[in-house]
Amino acid sequence: MTAARIKEVALKYFANHGYEGASLADIAEEVGIKKQSIYTHFKGKDELFLALLYDALAKELSFVTSYLDRNKARSVEALLYGFLSEYQICYETNDNTKFYLRTAFFPPAHLYEEIVKEGYRYLDTVEGLLVAVFDQARVSGSIHAGIGSEAAAAAFLSVLDGMFVELLFGGSERATKRLEASWLVYWRGIRQ
Repeated sequence: MTAARIKEVALKYFANHGYEGASLADIAEEVGIKKQSIYTHFKGKDELFLALLYDALAKELSFVTSYLDRNKARSVEALLYGFLSEYQICYETNDNTKFYLRTAFFPPAHLYEEIVKEGYRYLDTVEGLLVAVFDQARVSGSIHAGIGSEAAAAAFLSVLDGMFVELLFGGSERATKRLEASWLVYWRGIRQ
């Protein structure tokens, strides 16, 4: 129970303050234990941080697969735009998504290799799921036949990345503005 509570509190601290700004002493105090007690469950800050990263990536992938499954009957346009919109809401309301994005864009230097490796594994999986969506859209004639599924998926992830950058640096209003403009150009470029 304590390890789960440590992770729950640590997620909030890492999501809001980053690796450098999160203090094990503050985490322990909020959990109601001494700082040394954290070491009963985790070797140190790095192990706790990486455990949260693995959990976060699994939860983010679960969000993606669940979203795609729940919305498979929608038009490809509605499915994709809805995905972007729901991901923005997740960032604004969910420490897990906030932690994942903050870590992806601002990884601690000494954990960079591990974070990038796991991040690319996640992104490659998401891209594969999106390629399948675009394959179906090409068969149904929903997107331009001259645009390959891999290119459509990669470009879609670029739209998502643009929204993420604005969420991190500019806030919700700027992210919405960027999303709407990017989506307009993107969808016009791939639709049939």
